Amino acid sequence: MTEAGGDLALLRRFEPVVRSTSGDKFYPMDVEPYVRACSLWVKRPGEEAVCVTPAGELTLERLPQQTVDGFGAVHFLRFADPRSEEGPISPLTPLRRGAGLRKTRKAFRAGRSRLARVGYFSRIMDALYSIVLLARGRVPGEAASLAASRYERIMEEEGEHYRYHGRVFRQDDWVVLQYWFFYPFNDWRSGFFGANDHEADWESVSVYLSEPEGEARPEWVAYASHEYSGDDLRRRWDDPELEKVGEHPVVYVGAGSHASFYVAGEYLTEVRLPLPALPARAAIAVRSFWREKMRQYAGFGGRSRPNEGGGYLRIPFVDYARGDGLTIGEGGDEAWDPPRVLTEPLPGWVSGYRGLWGLYTRDPFEGEDAPSGPMYNRDESPRRAWYDPVGWAGLDKVPTSAGELRTALERRAEIESRCAALRAEIEEKSRKLKGLGVEVAAMRDRSHLDASYEDRMRQTGELSGEIKRLRARLAADMDVRESLGEYAGRLRAGERGPARAHLSRPHAPASDADLRAGRVAEVWAAASVGLMLVALVLIVIQARQHLTAGLVAGVAVFAFVEAGFRRRLTNLLSSANIGLAVVAALIVVYEFFWPLVVLAVLAVGAYVLWDNLRELRRR
Repeated sequence: MTEAGGDLALLRRFEPVVRSTSGDKFYPMDVEPYVRACSLWVKRPGEEAVCVTPAGELTLERLPQQTVDGFGAVHFLRFADPRSEEGPISPLTPLRRGAGLRKTRKAFRAGRSRLARVGYFSRIMDALYSIVLLARGRVPGEAASLAASRYERIMEEEGEHYRYHGRVFRQDDWVVLQYWFFYPFNDWRSGFFGANDHEADWESVSVYLSEPEGEARPEWVAYASHEYSGDDLRRRWDDPELEKVGEHPVVYVGAGSHASFYVAGEYLTEVRLPLPALPARAAIAVRSFWREKMRQYAGFGGRSRPNEGGGYLRIPFVDYARGDGLTIGEGGDEAWDPPRVLTEPLPGWVSGYRGLWGLYTRDPFEGEDAPSGPMYNRDESPRRAWYDPVGWAGLDKVPTSAGELRTALERRAEIESRCAALRAEIEEKSRKLKGLGVEVAAMRDRSHLDASYEDRMRQTGELSGEIKRLRARLAADMDVRESLGEYAGRLRAGERGPARAHLSRPHAPASDADLRAGRVAEVWAAASVGLMLVALVLIVIQARQHLTAGLVAGVAVFAFVEAGFRRRLTNLLSSANIGLAVVAALIVVYEFFWPLVVLAVLAVGAYVLWDNLRELRRR
């Protein structure tokens, strides 16, 4: 079997099962018909965007052949372009096409309001985000309907198909199977109350294999989810959370966002917007004081996470990954078509086209801009998930199971060798230190050797400190050597560590308790920010002379009602008591600063006097 044939066989053997959410309109497709339906544009700095290749004339071969347009030029495709559509687009048009899709598409029903799941500050940030969205670049409102129409027209003309783009990449001892899914449109905002819409979407799932004795063995998987990377993305093959159909991992796809999840459910996802430097430092300082000094960890399982949220505004949205829609793959509603395998040399549309795969809206947050292809980021820099998929998933520090014992023994031998060198160095320096000690003793009280005596004393102190550090390092290395020996013994016995030991903050779906909320609570969550603004205006107009008292009373009432709905009255009262105590202490210090200073000095003086007299009395 050729290498390409072997790669294809591996890809088909472990290809994922994709489960979507009811109401989703877009599914993984081949890029070729999408590109044919697009036009190619270029936006140069200070100029309007210009169409380079009209729709119908663009091909995968022509895509990387665009001319160099200077610094700051952005090339992008346009799929849902109303100007290229014949006649007005009805919202019902997509529903009249694609009988195969109609049978699996159900109406979407939102779950518990996302605003009912988060705090009041997050709701205020959400309101500001929605207002700002009106002013910044965004995908036109009719784009989602038009994209759905065009997508189903492609499915009708090309034949209903579902395809991924596969790549086999060998890095270190790992064989990485990358499954790149291309969606023609992301309608998270317009279809599922999410953060953004944008044309085109590239998502990936990676399966990490080892090859002991030439046999492929799956060990890890990693699902791309928004902009996350690192250890929390991956799961070990024997993790009970990883659902599989035979050897095919199951992927639950977020409705509209197309983010990938391991477990069906509704996920609270936060869009992070960076704060300016000064407010970011202030926010980090306040958060650190409240959690570390005052030990207020409410809502975090009793543990402090000092870096969480510092320097960012967090805006909540919900990813609906219920898995109750169309299933593609082994045992599903539809089967995968033969994949488009990306082998070396890479096709030009992968390596030669660095532009965006959809509309460029010039959104300063980039949420509404289309992404680049699988090989590049939006800024045209190489994508780490492409050139370093092992490091992207945090596996660069993890050996394969076949190589783990060998690595442990090699590391133990290295440390043993280092310990031997440290012992020899310590012995030599100790002998030198003893010689210096004898010299110091011999020169003591010799007036003509003052300079030499001081020099030897300095050398003695420095050498003694160096030996102390070497002995501490030797002790630590010996502990590590012993741990590696015990670990190697467990590996020989076939033991493995916990499958989830590497996870620090795994993304988990909302629990049943989180999803249970009365209708009144949801209405309050949706209306609370608006009511607060109305209350503020009424206070300013009707009782301006009592503005401060009114604001304090208003905030107190809103906080009390909010805590009641969220079952956190006890936490609210505790936090309020601590906060009032801190404020009262600051007021007392401000009002009676000098008397407090005098009192403190008198108290210190009295203690010193009492302690000294007690010592005299015991003599």
